[in-house]
Amino acid sequence: MKISLSKLEYRKGILLILFFGIILFIFQLGSTGLIDETPPLFASASRAMSETGNWLTPRVNGLNRFDKPPLIYWLMGVFYSLPGQDIWDPFGTWSARLPSAISSLSLMLVIGDTLMKWPGGNENNIRRTALVGALAFGLSPIVLIWSRIAVSDAVLCCTLGVSLLLSWRTYASSSDKNWWISWIFLGLAVLTKGPVAIALMLITFTLFGFVQADYIMLIKKIKPLRGLCIVFFVSAPWYIAELIVEGKPFWDSFFGYHNFQRLTMVVNSHSQPWWFFIMMLIISSFPFTPFLVLGLTKYLTSLFRLEKKSYRNDLSLFNFTGSWLCAVFLLFTVAATKLPSYWLPAVPAASIIIALMSSDNEESGNKLRIKYLITSSLLCLIATLFAFPDFWLFYINDPEIPNFSNEIIESRVNMKASIILYFASFIGFYFTVKPRFKGIYFIQLVLILFQIFVMLPMWKLADRLRQYPLREVSKQVISNKYPDEPIAMIGIRKPSLHFYTKELIFYESNDVVSLVNLSDRISSEIRSKWLRLNRNLSFDESKTLILVIDNQTSSLEHWQGLNPKKISQIGIYKVWRVQKNVLEQRVALLKANGIQPNWRIPKNERF
Repeated sequence: MKISLSKLEYRKGILLILFFGIILFIFQLGSTGLIDETPPLFASASRAMSETGNWLTPRVNGLNRFDKPPLIYWLMGVFYSLPGQDIWDPFGTWSARLPSAISSLSLMLVIGDTLMKWPGGNENNIRRTALVGALAFGLSPIVLIWSRIAVSDAVLCCTLGVSLLLSWRTYASSSDKNWWISWIFLGLAVLTKGPVAIALMLITFTLFGFVQADYIMLIKKIKPLRGLCIVFFVSAPWYIAELIVEGKPFWDSFFGYHNFQRLTMVVNSHSQPWWFFIMMLIISSFPFTPFLVLGLTKYLTSLFRLEKKSYRNDLSLFNFTGSWLCAVFLLFTVAATKLPSYWLPAVPAASIIIALMSSDNEESGNKLRIKYLITSSLLCLIATLFAFPDFWLFYINDPEIPNFSNEIIESRVNMKASIILYFASFIGFYFTVKPRFKGIYFIQLVLILFQIFVMLPMWKLADRLRQYPLREVSKQVISNKYPDEPIAMIGIRKPSLHFYTKELIFYESNDVVSLVNLSDRISSEIRSKWLRLNRNLSFDESKTLILVIDNQTSSLEHWQGLNPKKISQIGIYKVWRVQKNVLEQRVALLKANGIQPNWRIPKNERF
């Protein structure tokens, strides 16, 4: 049954969610640079669209990028097209990250709006339930991370999440006149990450119709056949146009590799055990996992009940979100390739379950005490880990940021984290003694401070240690590069070098074959329609090349003896100028020993 709040109460709720969402997702969004590896690929392709006017095919570093459909590139490209980029977006990160941040903020508002209008039978303090649900989503660790990086996952989470919620609202409403809107959002989800969005929608409604024992009404309300036609008209034109223009390479890469193979085979070594998404469920809902686990137990009990009967409408939101979460779990557990970001579309459903379980009028005081006790204990455990970092922090070993552990301790950000989490734990223990449904809301308010005083400083610290050297290397490359001089990055391969220099970069690994590949590619590889240029690039006339190489790679025997001119060293990266004839002499010896180039073999992951 739809509940009506007063306009003032509703407005207060929406404005509070908007305020919290801006703090979580927008505040200081552009204060750091892009994070390697994937975000600079999205950002580069989007900026290239804006600069070249080719909005059909994403291209990075002179190569087509078929891994994702175009919506995320279009959204970023619109921001890159705004004037004054050097002034308001010096790092190029506002333009790249705003689509993700705005997507998560929008989904927070839709979750809050849904729970204020359909509180799932919890009619006591409806606005608080909506705030809890919105914050449970916004404070999810994986939502906080993926909403601040320039990739497509947050946009998929938003478009699919809004589509599913609007479809359920059509089912729960007395009128179905706006049934078509949800299918438009599903079409946008297909334009964000492909047909996986349709699969998740169909699995969700199959499970929901089963647990509700109400397939006839469900089909009548949401009109799936007509809805899929809308999805086709929204999303298909780009796919058809891309197939006409690019043909088989697009078909093989997008549908063959990035969809079918990811489902049936492990790609890029992203293999995980079958229970991987159980772990993600626990992590993504932290510290409110007990509320989610008990909610899922309640849902699964109804799902496997032998006697099926139609459930009353005030439980349908709970049953729907349970079906939604299980759909994500089933599909991606079956998939061979598993990534943490695959769980992101399940977080909106989990957040609504947490909100409904936090204010369940049927819950006894003892059950509520158990939830708060486990939640508080988890917070206390993590707070203790931050308070005593010597036991675990120095096990973090990243060669790109060798002083990370010392920097964390010197910044004392770990102590700030410990204090905030101990405070949140204390609130939880208080409500364990005096159980109140509003306790979870107060814990969430404290965790917002964690984002401001811990997460954002850690972003800046990581940026200073890991990304700042690459920005400085890019400046050195640009200031020292001769016209038409090729640039290569060897060993640690960072797409951000291409993003910041706006130049074509030859990326190679650190083995012997890569040295042969580099020489061969510089002399013969052609990448057309590069950035603003409507001509093919040729490096035949240049007698030198710029080489960006990391310390570990430069110490290998086959990369020594090139007699480079050392331009600069910043962090772990060295900038060399190498004579091409010296490189070619070394390569001739290697070829004489049977080492041949293999760069012409097609590779699905190239940049």
